[in-house]
Amino acid sequence: MKLLVVDDHPLFRDGLAALLRQANPDTQVFQASDSEAGMEMAQATGDLDAVFVDLMMPGLAGEAAVKEFARRRPELPVIVLSSSENPSDVKRVLNAGALGYIPKSASPQTVLSALQLVLTGNIYVPPLLARAVDAAAVEQNSAAPVPLPALTERQIEVLKQVRDGHSNKEISNRLGIAEKTVKAHVAAIFKALNVVNRTQAANAARDLQI
Repeated sequence: MKLLVVDDHPLFRDGLAALLRQANPDTQVFQASDSEAGMEMAQATGDLDAVFVDLMMPGLAGEAAVKEFARRRPELPVIVLSSSENPSDVKRVLNAGALGYIPKSASPQTVLSALQLVLTGNIYVPPLLARAVDAAAVEQNSAAPVPLPALTERQIEVLKQVRDGHSNKEISNRLGIAEKTVKAHVAAIFKALNVVNRTQAANAARDLQI
């Protein structure tokens, strides 16, 4: 597995890199001190599995950095790290395309669990903040369901597979597309439906009679 850590604090970068290597000795961890350097590294390393990005850094940061990573490498999952536990920050970066939001106060096991969750195509938010994000999503969408035109034909095909409980690897085999492409479609589906996990996406698909 290849991971990229983008943070302007060397001690935090080194600590996270050590944790990731300790969990899996075969993991390669690349480091960058700002978003621009991180994006150059991501461009040069085509088979990255995920990138951790600090929410607040000098230069390009926050949701702007998330959007730029998504533009340059749409198939690459972005996980935001932050000292903030404000629900509005969580919602902003998830809406920007991040697949995870981990407070820097999280335990090492939480970080590793969040990474595994994101790598399987889900979105991770801290338990105490998840309820706030879900409540905001319900309020925003209470008037009407998401219209089908918000999804492409391929995304609808992927959503049907998610609805039926298939993993990203299974969807890749069934539809004949790369697993990283499946991850990118799942992330787009979550954003379009304003949901944060596969269970919510499956329920939305049933509500929309997909």
